[in-house]
Amino acid sequence: MDPHLDPFFELSMDCLCIANYEGYFLKINPAFVELLGYSEAELNSKLISDFIYEEDKERTASNRNNLKNNKPLINFENRYVSKSGKIIWLHWTAIPVEKDKLVYAIAKDITHKKELENERISHLSKLSEANDKLKQLNYTTSHDLRSPVNNLISLVDLLDLSKIEDQETLKILSYIKISAEGLNTSLNAYVEAFKQKNILDEKLELIHFNTIFLKVQNSISALIQKSGAEFQLDFSNLERVHFNTAYMESVFLNFITNSIKYSRPDVPLVISIISDKKNGKSIFKYSDNGLGFNMEKVGHLIFKLNQRFHGNEDSKGVGLYLVYNHVTNLGGSINVNSAVNQGTTFTISFNA
Repeated sequence: MDPHLDPFFELSMDCLCIANYEGYFLKINPAFVELLGYSEAELNSKLISDFIYEEDKERTASNRNNLKNNKPLINFENRYVSKSGKIIWLHWTAIPVEKDKLVYAIAKDITHKKELENERISHLSKLSEANDKLKQLNYTTSHDLRSPVNNLISLVDLLDLSKIEDQETLKILSYIKISAEGLNTSLNAYVEAFKQKNILDEKLELIHFNTIFLKVQNSISALIQKSGAEFQLDFSNLERVHFNTAYMESVFLNFITNSIKYSRPDVPLVISIISDKKNGKSIFKYSDNGLGFNMEKVGHLIFKLNQRFHGNEDSKGVGLYLVYNHVTNLGGSINVNSAVNQGTTFTISFNA
């Protein structure tokens, strides 16, 4: 070897070696010796294949034959077994010199990278498994709740309303029936959706904002009446949009129930819902005059799971997380603007 290259060979942090076509190391640098834990004499005394992890021997032998046919080896990875028994991943670049029957090679230790990759794969596998279980739980819950809801509807139908003279009681019973029927419709829709491999595979529908609003309003009519909420609706500039019906119902439901939960006790609740076309995009804007948020403190957390900002016992920290995923999963975007005691505005921009 050129004496000028000796320092490079000896001081390199990467593993450098020279091997012959018979499969033996002729020269190895200190970094390689330190990594594998064998002495230079031990490494030179055995075939290189003796140090290779059993499962990688056949694949390595095939690539070594390519080297002997004067084909460089680039981006090849295999495993070696150190003297202590540790498995070490190496990333190789090797160049054959046919006239000398020698191979000059550089190897990088990528064991840590491989461990991180395996850890990532393990996490993804666990997440996938958890997601499958969650889907199954959603399907089971939606399916099993239909029976008691249908039973509730049947019980209301069995009531002889002619025997009830109190108008307030009759009104409450009608609300119960409307709510139960709305819940039953939603559960049936969820069951059908979960029968598909993935809800996102379904074709988007042309949904009408006013129709969705009326359906959700009927399903929570008692809650709305109790809150005294006033609605200001304007769908005249954009009456409909391509979206998923179940998702849009969930958006309306979570927005409205959140506004009721977080209304200011001393100020009548006013909810504004407007749809429009701006710069070629379909826009849906929902505003209320409730408690609002401190955007500097919690703005980055609003759409996260299990986040609660007002200490409401009925809050589960799920509603806005669902809304965000409904919108973004179908290619849309959502942003929020809010201030403490000045209300909140959510703006959705649809993909379609």
